This record gives sequence, structure tokens and C-alpha cells, in this order.
Amino acid sequence: MNSSILVRNNVMLMGQGSRPMLFAHGFGCDQNMWRFVAPSFAKDHRVVLFDYVGSGRSDLRAYNPERYSNLNGYAQDILDICAALDLKDVILVGHSVSAMIALLAAVKEPQRFHRLVLVCPSPRYVNDAPDYVGGFDRKDLEELLDTMDRNYIGWASFLAPLVMRNPDRPWLTSELNESFCSTDPIIARRFAEVTFFADNRRDLPKLTVPSLILQCSDDLLAPVSVGEYVHRHVPRSTLRIMRATGHCPHMSEPEETTGLIKEYLCSA
Repeated sequence: MNSSILVRNNVMLMGQGSRPMLFAHGFGCDQNMWRFVAPSFAKDHRVVLFDYVGSGRSDLRAYNPERYSNLNGYAQDILDICAALDLKDVILVGHSVSAMIALLAAVKEPQRFHRLVLVCPSPRYVNDAPDYVGGFDRKDLEELLDTMDRNYIGWASFLAPLVMRNPDRPWLTSELNESFCSTDPIIARRFAEVTFFADNRRDLPKLTVPSLILQCSDDLLAPVSVGEYVHRHVPRSTLRIMRATGHCPHMSEPEETTGLIKEYLCSA
């Protein structure tokens, strides 16, 4: 066991089962965002939680701008953790940008993984007319990044309610906003650019590991059409449209999220 990797990524373990289940958080978040879902799998799985380098309580000294200049660097974090713990037959759950990071990891080392669960995935946030609607024009995202440079706190308070999209439960928006604000602004800015300008559409058909796609019914960042696109292009994928709205169903609707994952795993 490589303990330096476990410290670097603030790896936490729980559960009694033998099959590992690894949860990967989204942009501006950390492993704590899985606290409503991950414990439900601890009875039957060896649950693995972690923070990407630059997020949460990871070792910020390990952050390398060159390594993390694209999503493959983050995928390597996942593979490093799997190697450090000698994980095999892994169920890998990735939220938002981590859905594509998980896909990249599974394409690189498919033998490591049993199933993928892609929560609110998007292979491309930028619209590419006439055939692909990612949800944003490039200039809109450039303006968003410019706002991050000029007023990071203001950017966080603007984006959090749009991402969470559950105005009747303001505490969820507050938690996401606090998570954004607790991230190092320079690292967050780089991660945001890598996330929003990535284009992983060509990687989708390369995935050979069976996968579940959880698509929220009203998601500003990843519209239903994007979930359907991922489903069409990922072999051996299953698409479930959720009642949940927003981009963080593991926080806003953890029971539905947990139920759909368990249903999928039981039918596998």
C-alpha cells in the first residue's frame, strides 16, 4: 500500500464488503458531498472516498499545473488510488466532470473496473453547431471565467444557485457556495477552465466497462439532451432520467440517487 498517495488525496475508507466502490466528486467540491449516499453502500462494499489534488483536504503541495492541465491528470489520481489500495473489480461513481474523468480512467485501465456510474455527465459543455448542444456558448463560459478572475466570491455566489437549482432548500445552495469558496481560487480557476473547455466526445465510444447514466430532469449544466447524447455514444450504457432537478442529485435527492444505483447494481 502506497501511503503517500492516500495522504496526498485524503483517502478515507469505510464499509464491510469486499467489492470496492469509489466515489469521485465534482468541480469545486470534495468527498464530503457524498455523505448522504456513500454510507448506504458500506454494508456490502468497501467504500473509498477521496479528494482530487487541489480540492478538499488533499495535499496542495502535490498540485502540478502541468499534470492537471487536462482531465487525464485527474483520471491519474483515480488510477493512483486504485493502485495504492490494489483495488480490482471497482464500481466507480463520478459526479459531473468526474463522470468524464471516471470514463478516461476506465478507458486507460478497463481491467480495474466492474461498473461505472456517471452522475450528470457532460462530454462537452460548449455548443458545437449544428449537431451538438452542450448548453453554453463559448463566450458565456469565457465571461464566467473572467468573473472568477475579477471577483471569485461573487462568482461562487452567482453560480451555486444555478448549479443546485433547488431554491426551496437554500441550505443546499449555501453548502455548495461555501465549498466553492473554500477551494484555492487559483487552482479552482484552472480546474474550471479544464472542465468547461474539455471535449471528450471522441472518448465516449472507447468505454468498454458497462455504465449507468443518471440524468437529472432539469439541469442547467448538463441538459437532458446531453445525457441522451452520452447514452447514444457509450456502449453498454443504461440511461435513467431522474425526478431530481439541478446538477447535484446526490445532495438534493440522495434517496433517489442511492435507489437507482442499487437497482442498477442488483440487475447487473
